[in-house]
Amino acid sequence: MSEKQNSLAIALFSEILVADQLLRNRLSKELPSGMEISHFSVLMHLAHANTEKTPAQLASAFHVTRGAMTNTLSKLEWAGYIHVRPDWDDARRKLVAISPAGNSARDAAIAAIAPMISSLVQEIGADSVRSALPVLRELRAKLESS
Repeated sequence: MSEKQNSLAIALFSEILVADQLLRNRLSKELPSGMEISHFSVLMHLAHANTEKTPAQLASAFHVTRGAMTNTLSKLEWAGYIHVRPDWDDARRKLVAISPAGNSARDAAIAAIAPMISSLVQEIGADSVRSALPVLRELRAKLESS
């Protein structure tokens, strides 16, 4: 890799890392009280999946350890945002689904963060955001496949 390519790669990843940290900080402040980004992410995933998932499937989807996912799921279950039940076909496994309260909490979180996200997109410009998405998607796909 040439020096120019190396500098470009470092600049790209530096910007992504800083933007990620700043966005997570802003999201944490906007989310409803007691909801963490990890909780919101799992609720979004379960709502979009529209099917039960095992804790192992969720851990894999979020690239976290099973222990970390178990911790997140315990908090979501305690809050009443998910239902966890035994897998009737394999008693060693559990299945997780979003509850009606979880759907409501997800909707409240979306309503809380939407103004901040919309404002950022408006400030940057829809055309700029639209043009950045293919590069970010390709970068994500490359990272997921490695």
